[in-house]
Amino acid sequence: MAQLTLDKKGDTISILDLRKISSMVDFFIIITATGETHARALADVVRKKLRDKGIRNWHLEGYSYGHWILLDYVDVVVHIFMEEERKYYGIESLWGDAPMEKIV
Repeated sequence: MAQLTLDKKGDTISILDLRKISSMVDFFIIITATGETHARALADVVRKKLRDKGIRNWHLEGYSYGHWILLDYVDVVVHIFMEEERKYYGIESLWGDAPMEKIV
């Protein structure tokens, strides 16, 4: 999923491994988008590629607003943020105990 968004110019991609600290989700993938249209395009490419493999998201939030789009695939949750919202909510710092991989 991270590679899909990298191909669409997703910026500052982080993968948080939550398996040892959360029983609800295994991974967060956090991506910065450059604008609302870009955020929706990133969400669309993830949803389409996974849907083509028979994987559907369980829940979708924030698509119409575009500043924080959440794609919930149960074990993996994808957060697509505008830069300002990503800084404000600071998910990486909230889950600071989680091992994190940055994709560039």
